[in-house]
Amino acid sequence: MKTQNITVRLRDGEMGAYLAVPDGAPAGAVIAIMEIWGINDTMRHHAHEFAQAGFICLVPDLFWRQEPGVELSDGNPEHVKKAFDLYYDFDYDLAVRDMEDTWRFLTKLPECNGKVGAVGYCLGGKLCYLMCCRTDIDCAVAYYGTYIEHNIREAKNLHRPFVLHMAMKDRWVQAEVNDLLERRLSPNSLVAIHKYPGGTTPPRGSAARPTASRRPPARFP
Repeated sequence: MKTQNITVRLRDGEMGAYLAVPDGAPAGAVIAIMEIWGINDTMRHHAHEFAQAGFICLVPDLFWRQEPGVELSDGNPEHVKKAFDLYYDFDYDLAVRDMEDTWRFLTKLPECNGKVGAVGYCLGGKLCYLMCCRTDIDCAVAYYGTYIEHNIREAKNLHRPFVLHMAMKDRWVQAEVNDLLERRLSPNSLVAIHKYPGGTTPPRGSAARPTASRRPPARFP
């Protein structure tokens, strides 16, 4: 496995990212989209797991317009305040465009076989949903995607394979919201929903994380 910090040229600037590339033949690529903590040890660990499973993995610095290179921990109260400040100033529309540019960047890597999917956590989960509605990403997987309901009107445009993992007692996603998402999304044959009875989906539980976070996006070669 090769890992490095890189710069991705976007249509209106440059974004930092962390890249992990597996050994061997050209492979499919995964954009691993962070929560609100930046490219931290958790996200680098996810990148390594995907690369060990045979996928190229790129972790984008979503907050590059606000504070490039920010790295935070949910165990530090000051970091938590900072993360939410950054989140509430975050522009989802620009971020979807950034992820579309990132997808195109990955397809041009010599190590990539042309297939690119995305896996997102929390904030990143919503971006995965929006990408399936607005772009031609090959597929995307969302773990505990937050505030998808704010863009539920776009569900009619969802045209790429999308997997949604929902915790039924998530503190950030109310039961009524989970019901709404299931009602509005499940009729689409491109959508698969996995429900977990507790307050977490697998990536939040350390015991389940190795298998759940490495689960490849749908319809990958």
